[in-house]
Amino acid sequence: MDYINYILIALIVIFIVQRFVPTKGVRNITTSELKNELNNKEKQFIDVRTPGEYKGFHINGFKNMPLHQLSQKANELSKEKEVVVICQSGMRSQKASKLLKKMGFKNITNVKGGVSAWR
Repeated sequence: MDYINYILIALIVIFIVQRFVPTKGVRNITTSELKNELNNKEKQFIDVRTPGEYKGFHINGFKNMPLHQLSQKANELSKEKEVVVICQSGMRSQKASKLLKKMGFKNITNVKGGVSAWR
């Protein structure tokens, strides 16, 4: 019985750690680094928060593509250009970065701390 408990705990720890480990091949930047990149027309900026969150406050230049619709809307993005992803805190944008990576996007940047860190 003890072995099962240890295995369960180990699996839970692995699951939690994977949530917080940055995705391989995804660049992470701070909001202050983002300020230097916002005027770059070669980059695509997407905000993966809900339409309500986006409407409440968003950074100019970011297009709203809610995380739950990203799979369907990703065809609106160019795989040739860098995609910069933001959300409220950095968790959903990290998920979005993983999803984009699986879909074949090569140049992805996640904004650490999200819109909360921007304000």
